[in-house]
Formats: sequence, C-alpha cells, structure tokens
Amino acid sequence: MQKTYVVDTNVLIQAPYALQCFEENQVILPLVVLEELDGLKKAEGERGANARKAIRFLERLRQKGDLLQGVEMENGGFLRVEANCVNVTLPEELPEDKADNRILKVCQGLRMEQDGAPVVLITKDLVLRLKAQIMGIEAEDFSTEQVTAHEEQYTGRMECYVPEEQFKEFKKKGLPLEILYQCTEDGEKIYPEFTENQFLILKADQSGKKTHLGRVENGKVVPLKYKKAAPYGVHPRNAGQYFLQEALMRPASETPLVIVKGRAGTAKTFYSLAVGLEKLLNNPAGEYRRILVCRPNAQFDEDIGFLPGDEQEKIAPLMRPIIDNLEQLIDSSEEERYQDERELQGKIAEIFDRGIIQAEALNFIRGRSVVKTYLIIDEAQNMTPNQVKGIITRAGEGTKIILLGDPEQIDRAFLDERTNGLSYAAEYMKGSPLCCQITMTAQECERSRLALEAAQRLTRHGR
Repeated sequence: MQKTYVVDTNVLIQAPYALQCFEENQVILPLVVLEELDGLKKAEGERGANARKAIRFLERLRQKGDLLQGVEMENGGFLRVEANCVNVTLPEELPEDKADNRILKVCQGLRMEQDGAPVVLITKDLVLRLKAQIMGIEAEDFSTEQVTAHEEQYTGRMECYVPEEQFKEFKKKGLPLEILYQCTEDGEKIYPEFTENQFLILKADQSGKKTHLGRVENGKVVPLKYKKAAPYGVHPRNAGQYFLQEALMRPASETPLVIVKGRAGTAKTFYSLAVGLEKLLNNPAGEYRRILVCRPNAQFDEDIGFLPGDEQEKIAPLMRPIIDNLEQLIDSSEEERYQDERELQGKIAEIFDRGIIQAEALNFIRGRSVVKTYLIIDEAQNMTPNQVKGIITRAGEGTKIILLGDPEQIDRAFLDERTNGLSYAAEYMKGSPLCCQITMTAQECERSRLALEAAQRLTRHGR
C-alpha cells in the first residue's frame, strides 16, 4: 500500500536530498516548511546552504508541473505542497500559530481525507514526534542516514587466538587470517570475518600471556610498522594507543583517513597533535605543509559570523582544548611545565605564528581543496553526515584527515549516536583500504586516575 509521508523542515536542513528517499510513495510538504526554508535561505553555513539546495530541487519540480497538484519525481515518488488543512482543529494546548503545530494540522487533515490510509510524519524533532503520538499520528525519524546502534558499531579492533606453533612466525611474515579464531563460552572455536585495516590483539592459545599486535592487510595480519615509534616523545601506554599511533603515523599516501572514537581522556586529540608535531618539527620530510585543526561546535554555523573580531579571535575559545594538549606536548616535564607560564605560552604562540598549526572554523573550509595538510577534526560527533562528506571530499593530494570524537557526547540538536557525522563516516568507510579506525575503551583513559575512575563508574549509570 502506498504511504503518505509529511516531511518537516529540519529533515531538509540536515539532508536536502531527503525528498527523493521515499521510493514510490507520496511526499507532502506543508506550506509552512516552504516558509521556513525561505527564512533560512540566506543563513550562514550549512543551514543556509542546505536550505538553498532544497529550494533549487523544488524549483526544478515546479518547472515540470503544479506543486499544489503534485509532481512526479525521478524515483517514481509523487511530491505535493499542501496549502490547505486550515480548518483542521488541534487540541487547545497546541496553539495554531506555531510552525510545528501547523505541520500537525496537515498530518491530521490528510488522515481525515484519506480515511485511515497511512500518513507518517518524518521529523528529527523528538518533541514533535511526541506531540504527534499524543494526537495518534504516526511519526518517525529520518532513517536514511542512520547507522547501527552505538553498541553494535564497528570498533576497528578484535581479539583472536593463534595456534601456539604458528604464533612465533608472526613477526617474520605475518599470519594468514584463516588460522585465527575466537572461543565461545562453551569453548567452541569460531572463525570471525575480518575487515581491511582492522587492528588485532593476537594471543597464543596455549600460553595466554603471549600477545602480539597486528593489522589486517590483504588477507593477512601483519605486525605494526610503527610500534617502536615515539612521536614527539610520546610513548603508547596501552593497546589502543599502539593502534592509534599506527593509524596516525602511516603516510597519507597509504591511509589518508583515520577515524577515532572514544571517551574523554583516551588521548585522541593529544596523540593526534603529537604525531602532527613529529611529522612537521622532528622529522620535517615535507610530508605535510601544516597542521590544520577544526573543532566543530553546535554554535559554529549559526553564531560565528556575529561574534566580534577576526576569524582567529572568534574561534579562539573553542580551540582551548587544543591549547591544553599543546601545553603538555611542548614541555614534557610535569614538574617544570608550569613554573614559567609566560615562557610556555610564548612557545605555543610561536607554533601558531609560524603557521605550523592553524585553526579554522568548519564552515570556512567549504568549497576549498586542502592539499598536503594534516587535518584534525576534533569533536567530529557534532558534524552532520552532510558536513563529514563535505570535509572528506575536500581532501587533496597528500592530505591526511583525522576525525576524532565521542558519539555519546553530542551537543548539536537533531543529531544522536546513530545519525552524527562521525558514526556515519565510520560505518560507510569501514573496510576501505584508505581508512583506519579505532575505538578507544574506557579502560584506556590516561588523563588521570580520577578521569579513569569516573569513566568507568559514571558511564555505567549514565546510559
């Protein structure tokens, strides 16, 4: 049976192509959505850009026919702008002059017209979905960009057993994936499927204390190439950091994209900066021209244009976490680091003055081609799928992109663990030979004893 989908404005602002995603069904656009798109078309950043894309799509359909009567789309679906339903009554507690409630009026009117035929409201607004349920209207999130649930998402790592007699051969030539296995609770062997560039902790099956760390490559598991590296004097402290170091140290020609997920304190940003400084200062082979840091924030696109000062002054408060990490990297001595604050800040200022590290707002990168750059996107869970696609496609020759973030800590409206740009990129770049991924565990928190304790205790009760 053909369904009728009523689409909210926030769906088009996040995914301007969404109207084409409902197959051969009827898509209804309430008139209030056109009004909201019109109000957003001159907005700065992604919101304005996506509003304009959606409007241009509607203009192409308008040229084909009357949108009030409905126009067939290329995918076989049928799109219509609904300007009626003005006489539909709402519960007294829902004022009719509010945009969300006008959308509910359209849904209610369509249900009455179609005599019970399925009418589904598509919105990213959880409160609007709750209102719809109160009125008996079926409502759903826009699921086209949703990935699997957080606990089922790809982590980029796995533990496996290796037959004792072959374990010692690993460092010489690697091992074939077919001999690696895991065990069920009943002790039964299972042979898992592996993903290209997946990191493995290998254990000898007869002596569990023997372990090796490796990476899947072309049907084999090979030793870590950069295990003994110490970028900018930093040494890995756990398996996750060894994997992280391997992914970051690999040249952009081999691994131009690295995706790192993990809770605060697992050294995601710290290690990324350490490798960048190692490549530019300690071993300046010309691999990268600069380190470029972006830290997307829920307010960036909406508010940054109105803040006083130039670009660097506007984004300076959001770069403070980067400065905190640089303080630890520039002076590795914990005892002496803060004895002369002025000298420490001078060293950090010099790095920025020389252009070794540059900071930019995310929306200023749109439309550019970034070449031979070590590009760190911190807090990438606050990006939309559309933004992350835009960033990755900006990568020119010799650029390495590092996406860092925690999908459980999202500050942006209408994003969640399944729809944010970080999780989206992780899901669809899984298995690419050009991408390494690693999810850091709570046990790998190295910020402090308190941070580790909090990550273990508070997270258990916060979900």
